[in-house]
Amino acid sequence: MLVGNIPKRLDELIREKAKQLNSDILALEIMPDHVHVFIQAKPIIAPNTLIGQIKGYTSRVLRQEFKELQTRLPTLWTRSYFVSTHSHVSNATIQKYIEEQKGI
Repeated sequence: MLVGNIPKRLDELIREKAKQLNSDILALEIMPDHVHVFIQAKPIIAPNTLIGQIKGYTSRVLRQEFKELQTRLPTLWTRSYFVSTHSHVSNATIQKYIEEQKGI
């Protein structure tokens, strides 16, 4: 589903929403069927709130702009996601992992 012009627009929307939430995108990789995001956020915003805000915003805008997304799926995103914090793994290691996902 995330092909053609959609990945570029999705990248813009994710970065836009992250900025609104006072968060920084450290790494972002958009695959045809999922997205990897490494985001730095203040501890006052819960991860599920952060993800929910990004998913809701991007889904609404993308489905308005790309009509093919309205007819193929009942929703753009599933309710599932994976969140993890890091302490002993460096930012560089996580960024490298996300960037290498396209090669898999």
